[in-house]
Amino acid sequence: MLNYIIKRLLLALLILIGASILIYMLSMLMPADYIDNQTAAALQSGSMTMEDVMRLKQLYGLADKSFKGIMKSYFSWLLSAFSGDLGHSFLYSKPVTAVLADYIWISFTVAFISYILQIIIAIPMGIKAAVNQYGPYDYTVSVFAMIGTAFPSFFLSALLMNVFSIRLGIFPLLGLTTATKVFGPNEHFAIFLDKAWHLVLPIAVLTILGIGGTMRFTRTNMLEVLNSDYIRTARAKGLPESTVVYKHAFRNTLIPLVTSLSGLLPSLFGGAMITETVFAIPGIGYMAYRATIQGDIPFIMGYNMFLSILTVSGMLISDLMYMVVDPRVKLS
Repeated sequence: MLNYIIKRLLLALLILIGASILIYMLSMLMPADYIDNQTAAALQSGSMTMEDVMRLKQLYGLADKSFKGIMKSYFSWLLSAFSGDLGHSFLYSKPVTAVLADYIWISFTVAFISYILQIIIAIPMGIKAAVNQYGPYDYTVSVFAMIGTAFPSFFLSALLMNVFSIRLGIFPLLGLTTATKVFGPNEHFAIFLDKAWHLVLPIAVLTILGIGGTMRFTRTNMLEVLNSDYIRTARAKGLPESTVVYKHAFRNTLIPLVTSLSGLLPSLFGGAMITETVFAIPGIGYMAYRATIQGDIPFIMGYNMFLSILTVSGMLISDLMYMVVDPRVKLS
C-alpha cells in the first residue's frame, strides 16, 4: 500500500512538471501578453515607443520569447514554485496565491452545492430509470437529461436570467451583492442572505447541466449490474426488490461512479469560468478568464498548476477509494 502511494506520488510529480512546461510555453507564446495589452493605446497615440515597451517587457521577464529564453524563465519560475511562490499577478497587483485564496471559496461554494444537488437528484433518477427500463419514466427522464446535457452553459444562463431576472424579477441579474443596498457593520446575516439569493441562478445552471450526465452514467451502469448473474440469483432467492436494487446492484454501481470522482476536486475548486463570467460572479473562474484575456502569465501559470495538482490528487484519491467500495481490490 505504502509503496503504491509512493510510486503514484513520484509519477504525479513527473506529470506535474511535464504539464507545467507545456502550460508555460503556451502561455509565453500567446499572441499578446499583459504589456502588449496595456501599452497598445499608448503606442497608437505616440506617447510610448517600441523601445519603451521592450524595456517594460524586459522588466517583467517577457522580452525573450525564444525557446532558450522561455526555458530559462521557466526554470526560474519552477524554483520559486517549489518554495510556494507562484509569482505576482500583473493584473491584480497581488501574489497569485493571495488571489487564489481570496476568490476560490466563492467558486467552491457554488460548485459544492450544485454537486450535492446533482448527486441527490441524478443518482435516484438513474436508478429508477434503470429499474423501469424502456418504460414511460425512463423515456421521459432520458429525454430531459439529454436536453440538459446539450444546453451550452451560456445559453442556459441567459435563458434563466431572461425568465427569472428580467421578466419575473425574482432573482438578481448580475453580481454577488445588491449595489443599491447599504448594509450596516453588524448585518452579517442580511449580507449572507443577499449573497445566497444572488447565487441561486448560477447554482441552478450548474446543477441542471450536471444532472444529465450523472443520471445517464448511473442508469447505464445499473443496467449492466442488473443483468448480472448474481442479481438473478438474489431475485431467485426471493429477496425483496428494494434489497436487490439498493443493497446488491447499487453498491456495485458505485465502483464506476468512484472513477468520476477523479474530476471532482478540480471542478469544485477550479470555478465555472463561463457561468461565473455570464453572471459576473467574482469566483476564481471569472478571475482566471480576465487574467487570460489580459495575458497575465503568472496568474495563468498559478491557476493552471493549481488545477493540475487537484486533478492528480483526485486521481490518487479515486484509486484509493476503490478499496472502500470493492473489497476485492488490493493495491500493492
